[in-house]
Amino acid sequence: MRSVEWRDGTLRLIDQRRLPHELVILECDTPQAVAEAIRTMAVRGAPAIGAAAAFGMALAALRSPASDPMGLLRDLEAAAALLKASRPTAVNLFWAVDRMLRRATDERLGDPQALREALVAEAMRIAEEDVETNRRMGQFGATLIRDGDTILHHCNTGALATVDYGTALGVIRTAHEQGKRIHVLVDETRPRLQGARLTAWELLQLGIPFTVIADGAAGYYMRKGKVNIVLVGADRIAANGDVANKVGTYTLAVLAKEHGVPFYVVAPTSTIDLRTPNGDAIPIEERDEREVLEIEGIPIAPRGARAANPAFDVTPARYITGIVTEKGILYPPFDLHIRRALEPE
Repeated sequence: MRSVEWRDGTLRLIDQRRLPHELVILECDTPQAVAEAIRTMAVRGAPAIGAAAAFGMALAALRSPASDPMGLLRDLEAAAALLKASRPTAVNLFWAVDRMLRRATDERLGDPQALREALVAEAMRIAEEDVETNRRMGQFGATLIRDGDTILHHCNTGALATVDYGTALGVIRTAHEQGKRIHVLVDETRPRLQGARLTAWELLQLGIPFTVIADGAAGYYMRKGKVNIVLVGADRIAANGDVANKVGTYTLAVLAKEHGVPFYVVAPTSTIDLRTPNGDAIPIEERDEREVLEIEGIPIAPRGARAANPAFDVTPARYITGIVTEKGILYPPFDLHIRRALEPE
């Protein structure tokens, strides 16, 4: 089962808000429904958001009543604005929507029906490319994992965060499939507990040994020498190699540097944004304070307490050992090697 799947003109998503207690499929048949699924984190993870947004654009084309190309393009541009506003940090969303818009302006697609079919096909290509990209990253990244390693992992970067297979968790999955004996320390990842809820659920399905730990316990395990490598994903990578990822990633990177533990980011090149020069230019999403003050609707702080809730933080490139992409592992100087990786083949 894929986390993002197109079936009979409808986008089907695993509703990640319901895991691990229920496996529920959410069906979206309008771009508005897709934008809401992204905003509320029914679908999450940069690659999965990108693919969902691409299908949201396909739905906009299918649902548009326009009978001429210009009218259809106006409806697509409105859908693009709606989808881009759903979450600001994950650059894959913008990358996928812009790719769909470029396809829509192909002058060879003069007939509206041909354009609609082309956009569905383009969204399907984006989804299939994501799966292949993840598998390639898994192969490159697994070379970093030794038999017997303990891997610290933050948030969720598996099949649930992509169309299928996973980024950082895909590396762990590949190493496991290669027969390496590994153990994963799973950060719970407050406040939405993507580690405890989603990564733990995926690792159970895959039969990979793991232990859930509190976010604040990571330094304890590093100081004890019980972490061999840290693997995380990314929501946006700046041109200089600074990385925005789930809040708490920066803390792990600093701890890893202090304790001499290799710290690797695993992300497709579609997550790299050359228009963003450095981490200071990355917009950081602020989410509802109730995510911090409550767990599944149950208050955990006194009435009247206020909370701040940045969804991401920025890890400066100097703390990152390497970036695993589908084109290989990039090492410092990142500004040079990132640009080389993005050159046409």
